[in-house]
Parts: sequence; structure tokens; C-alpha cells
Amino acid sequence: MSCASATLVVWTSAWLHGAAAADDVLDALGVWADLHDVVADDDGTATALDLPGPDESAAGVALLLAALRRAGAGPARLILPVPGDVRGLGGRGPLSQCALRAGQAAVLPEIGIGLVPRLVADGVLRWTIFDLPSSTPGEHVPLGEAEHGLGSAMREAATALVTLDVARHRPNVREEIAALSAEQSRLTWPAGMPSRSLRVLQRAAEVNAILQVAASDAPGGAVSASATQARDEALRPLSEAVRRARLAAVDEAVRVLSDQAAGRH
Repeated sequence: MSCASATLVVWTSAWLHGAAAADDVLDALGVWADLHDVVADDDGTATALDLPGPDESAAGVALLLAALRRAGAGPARLILPVPGDVRGLGGRGPLSQCALRAGQAAVLPEIGIGLVPRLVADGVLRWTIFDLPSSTPGEHVPLGEAEHGLGSAMREAATALVTLDVARHRPNVREEIAALSAEQSRLTWPAGMPSRSLRVLQRAAEVNAILQVAASDAPGGAVSASATQARDEALRPLSEAVRRARLAAVDEAVRVLSDQAAGRH
């Protein structure tokens, strides 16, 4: 499956360009939690956006959208940081630290903010808004390159399943993978979402499902530390291919939706 930040990035960008309604954004986010709320990490950011600060009660996402419109926000970008690579988050600071823990963030460089989601209660996802210290570009991954890498990753993932002998310990491995990858179909995307982005996101979900099954221990099974390390090393390149594919697919979607909106005006 993708992530909440990807949903926010694509739908917010579509809404800012008039390709979606605010209610569409809220409905799309509903896949990730029943309730979403927003709070700023510091008083300065709170004042600038007229949103609750760290010591105040959180606001709804509808108020966030209104604040983005007032601030003149441009297209958002998805960031999927990993240890050693926090590009696009303005260097070391509260935003990059929080995003690294979450594994995701949405940034709006034109108005200098980043948002990171965190589950704070059952069914409640909180978006914390951080100051983006600089507009250093995030990693740009060409979609064609990412799609090619994902194709290779799918082949390598299948080989990894055989090498790691996953099927022997998990007799229903195919059903597990199918169920996990099918979760991608729960997501909704704006009208005009490029088919190539959708295809890459679906393939990324399939590879990620394989990774999830291969990386988990069989019920009741005992795995040695050395075997676990070997497994993690074998799967790490595949995880990176999924990450890059998701970044590329979302970037392409935002670009196409923005171009479509420009063509209407």
C-alpha cells in the first residue's frame, strides 16, 4: 500500500489547482483514519498559518486546506526519508527527525512547511506542521527509471522468496501476498490521475506485499540472528526500489494534474 502522505500530496495538489473539491480530499484521507486533525509544531508556524500551536487543541483538516489557500501554496511533494537520506526536509531538524521516524512527509516548498502524520489514538491521525528550513529539492526519480527498477525488483523478489524458502514455512504465501497487494485498490485518486502513475503504484504495492511476507517470520517459527540479517540484506534493495517507485509515481501525478489545470485556464 502507499502512505497517507502520498494521498495528501496528490489530492491537495489537485484541490489547489481546482481539479478536486475540499470534501474529496477529506474523503480520500478517510482510508487512513476515521479522523484527521492538525497542529503546528511551533508557535511561529501556528501564527503564520492561523492554526493551533503545540499547546492548543488540534483543528480539522478543512482548516488546514483553508490555511494553504490563504498562504498561496503550490504543488506538494512526497518525501520518503530513510536513514542517511533526508533530502527535501531542510537538513537536520524537527521536521527531518519526525519524518524519519514516520518514514514519510508531505512538503510544500513554496510556503516553507512540511507535514508529518502520526497515529495518536485509535482511528485518529494527527498531522503536525513543521517549518521547512530551506527549499532544498527532494530526490527526483524519473518515472521510467523507477518503473524499470521496479520490474527488476519484482523478479528479484520472486527469487528471494525461493532462496529464503518462504513458501515452505508459509503454505498460504500466495494468498497473503494477494491480500496485502489488494489493499492498494482501497485508495482513491483524483480524476485525471495518470494511468502510468497508477500502474507503478500498483506494482509497487505488489512488490511491497512480497517484501512484507518475506520479511516476517512464519507463525511459530524461530529464525537465527544470522538468517535474519541475511534476509534483511537480500530484501533491502527491493525495498529501495519500492520507495523510489512511489516517489516517482506521486511526482508524476502532481506534475500531470498541475499541467491539466494550467491547460484549463
